Amino acid sequence: MTARKSSGDPVTSRVWQRMLSGRRLNLIDPSPLDIEIADIAHGLARVARWNGQTSGAHIFSVAQHTLLVEAVMREQAPRIDISWRLAALLHDAPEYVIGDMISPFKAVLGEDYKAVEKRLLSAIHIRFGLPAVLADKITQTIKVADRGAAYLEATELAGFAPDEAKRLFGRDPELSPATRQDYLTPWSAAKAEKRYLARFKALASE
Repeated sequence: MTARKSSGDPVTSRVWQRMLSGRRLNLIDPSPLDIEIADIAHGLARVARWNGQTSGAHIFSVAQHTLLVEAVMREQAPRIDISWRLAALLHDAPEYVIGDMISPFKAVLGEDYKAVEKRLLSAIHIRFGLPAVLADKITQTIKVADRGAAYLEATELAGFAPDEAKRLFGRDPELSPATRQDYLTPWSAAKAEKRYLARFKALASE
């Protein structure tokens, strides 16, 4: 009979993910040195919002969602510092490792999920020159833009009635028709990745 592997076996206890860049990111103790924007863009462009329950020829990716959030923030807070726009673009970046859990499932998982997410986000912030933990005011500004983006996605792509979406996510951020058309037409993974990287570079270089 083959002996059972112990709980400390290196195969069964692996807590890192290997990225296409070659980096190995530890989920328990993530190092900013193991984080690359190319890995984030590649991963987020292939992670579906709403568990894939959206209309369109492609998934609506987390990469496209974060670009929408940053666009909503530009409308709602046009004078906000460029660093906080970058923070908005990166607000869901941990999902390149842990995926996009819908809010009901996050509630089921509880604090363990949130702790992993917070550690990853802090490491990502440090990697790109942001505070490990954002000020409450900035976090709230991003959250308002995030909810505005969720309202648009819910009503345009995920089958929610406006009244239901307003109750769950808040008001319509009232983007221009051209902006809505662009950001709410699901892109291919390649397009989402390319546009995410381009926006990151634009924000990081200012």
